[in-house]
Amino acid sequence: MTAGWNDEGKQIYKNLGYYATRKEAMDALNLYHTNPHMINSDITFAELYEKFSRIKFKDIGDSSIKAYELSFKYFSDLHYMQFSAIRTDNLRESIDKIDKHGIKRKMKTLLNQLYDYAMENDIVDKDYSQFVKVGRNNNKTLKIPFTQSEIDILFENIDNFDIIDSILIMIYSGFRIGELLDIKKSDVNIEEHYIVGGKKTEAGKDRLVPISNKIWKLVENRYNNTDKYLFFQEEPNKQMNYRTYKDKFDLVMKNLDMKHTPHECRHTFATLLDNAGANERSITRIIGHNSFITTDKFYTHKDIDELRKAIDMI
Repeated sequence: MTAGWNDEGKQIYKNLGYYATRKEAMDALNLYHTNPHMINSDITFAELYEKFSRIKFKDIGDSSIKAYELSFKYFSDLHYMQFSAIRTDNLRESIDKIDKHGIKRKMKTLLNQLYDYAMENDIVDKDYSQFVKVGRNNNKTLKIPFTQSEIDILFENIDNFDIIDSILIMIYSGFRIGELLDIKKSDVNIEEHYIVGGKKTEAGKDRLVPISNKIWKLVENRYNNTDKYLFFQEEPNKQMNYRTYKDKFDLVMKNLDMKHTPHECRHTFATLLDNAGANERSITRIIGHNSFITTDKFYTHKDIDELRKAIDMI
């Protein structure tokens, strides 16, 4: 489009972007004339992500940041494409290349937030992420809890592998692996025997989990031998990443002839509580399911006693 004229009377052109059809180009031109700030022909997918992440990453934990960074990498085909020129088919092609449903959902979450940011800043006027569906996960694997004999074997091998204590702590606390790796020494109330941690949902965020007597010594030992993160500092004050932990976990499973995932520790915890007859409200509060009413997340001494009774039943 013509953006003006130079001193010699020649036209100065402004590039608004590249479009698949003449109609899309004319629509963009009309939009520019309506609101010149609406179209930013320079900003690419990667540049938009960088701007978005500077703001977003200030308020989220390390594990969440890693999830966003991983999702961004899977959109590599779009990194150098101008964001305003991206259409639904481009987004679908990137997501359809991925087999794992969990990763697809994370990619969709990133898209939703990028479009929210882009619209807030008048970079686009249409949210194409709304047309991208990842569907239901029809390939969910069956969660198999650890048996009591397997739990006994873990206790017997506590000194043989440096992460067995973490497996047992997840089994008796219900923390997800990402939540466990996020726990800091300051999150542990060593006098009152409980940990405040958790994320993912409002119901699961910053929940109070009493420390079972079965794992108290394991938690205490970690507490006395760390500076910042309770578990697996690869170096001072640095958090261990999920991939490194998963490799260690898989090695333990292989050596002890077990077949489990880290998330099955949480499933085991819920199963143990249910089998022990713990009351449903306590189970829901400790695990942090969405069914928990978030406005009720005020812990009194009575609440803590009730949660501890549930924990001590297993």
